[in-house]
Amino acid sequence: MQVIVCEEPGRLAFKEQEKPEIKEGYAQIRIRRIGICGTDLHAFEGTQPYFSYPRVLGHELSGELVDTGGAQGFQKGDVVTFIPYFNCGVCIACRSGKPNCCAKINVCGVHVDGGMTEYLNVPTYSLVHGEGLSYDELALVEPLAIGAHGVRRADVKPGEYVLVMGAGPIGLGIMEFARIAGAKVIAMDINARRLEFCRDRLKVEYVINVATEDVLEQLAAITNGDMPTVVIDATGSLKAINNGFQYMAHGARYVLVGLQKGDISISHPEFHKREATLMSSRNATREDFEHVIASMKKGLVQPANYITHRVQFAQVKDNFESWLDPANGVIKAMIEV
Repeated sequence: MQVIVCEEPGRLAFKEQEKPEIKEGYAQIRIRRIGICGTDLHAFEGTQPYFSYPRVLGHELSGELVDTGGAQGFQKGDVVTFIPYFNCGVCIACRSGKPNCCAKINVCGVHVDGGMTEYLNVPTYSLVHGEGLSYDELALVEPLAIGAHGVRRADVKPGEYVLVMGAGPIGLGIMEFARIAGAKVIAMDINARRLEFCRDRLKVEYVINVATEDVLEQLAAITNGDMPTVVIDATGSLKAINNGFQYMAHGARYVLVGLQKGDISISHPEFHKREATLMSSRNATREDFEHVIASMKKGLVQPANYITHRVQFAQVKDNFESWLDPANGVIKAMIEV
C-alpha cells in the first residue's frame, strides 16, 4: 500500500509499505477521505509542538471498516470515522472522563503515524458510527468537534457575545457551535477573504479585520461597551493570544484552542481585576463527536461550506505546500483515496 511520509519539515515522500496486520483490540479502516488541518500544515512547516519526524500525517479521516477487531455494534463494510486521540485509560485525566487530555496521549498523525495511507489500524474503542453521513462529511467531524469542545469548555450561554479570534477551519467550527449554543458571534482575523466567508457562508453577524480596524473600538461598539464575555483563540499566534486578554469583559472566560510554542505574557492586574478565567481546550471527546454528527444530521451545520480544494492521493505531494499560502483561499483541502 502507498503511504505519504513527512520526512522532515518541507519534505513529503511517497513510500510503499505492507498492509498492516490486524492486532488484538484494533480495527482496520480502508481510508477514503483525509482532511488537511492546521496541525498537518504546521508539521510540514516545522512549527507544530509535540512533534517528531519522520511522521505519517493525517487525523481528519473517514473510510470503510474492513475488519471490526471484534468491536461491538460494528460490521465489516460500515462507513466510519474515529476519535484520533488514543488514550491510556488509567491516568487521572482518563479516570476523570477527560481522555482528550490523557497524560500519555497518542494523537494519530502527531505522536503516532496517521492516516495518509490506504489502510489504518485504530483502537476499537475509538470507532464512531457514520450515521448515514458521507465520507466527506465524516472527515469533517473531527475538526468541527474541536470547535464544539472549545465552546463547551467556555460554557457559552444564549445571548452572550463570543469573540472568535482566527477564521481558519477550527475557528469556523467554533463560530458554528457558538451560534448553535445561541451566542452572538464576532469573527476576527487579518484575512479579508476569510472574514467575507464568515459573513456570507456562515452568516456571522459581526466581523473585525485586525489589519484595518481598531479592535477595541469595534468590540466596544458591538457589545455596547461591555466587551465579549467569552474570547476564544483559534489563531495559534502568540501576538493574537496576548492581545486577547485586553478584549475580555469583566468576569469573562478566555479559552485557548489554538496552540503555539512560546510563553504567554499578561498584565496580572488587568487579568485579576476582571476576575477572569483562562483555560485551554485540547482535542475533543466522544460527546463532542456525537454533537457534531447530530448537528450535521439536523442541518445545523453544512459540511459542504468548508471543502474548497480537492485532490487525489497521488496529487498530494505536488499540492501540499500551496495550501500554506493564504492567497489560495484554502478553507479545507480534502484528499480522496
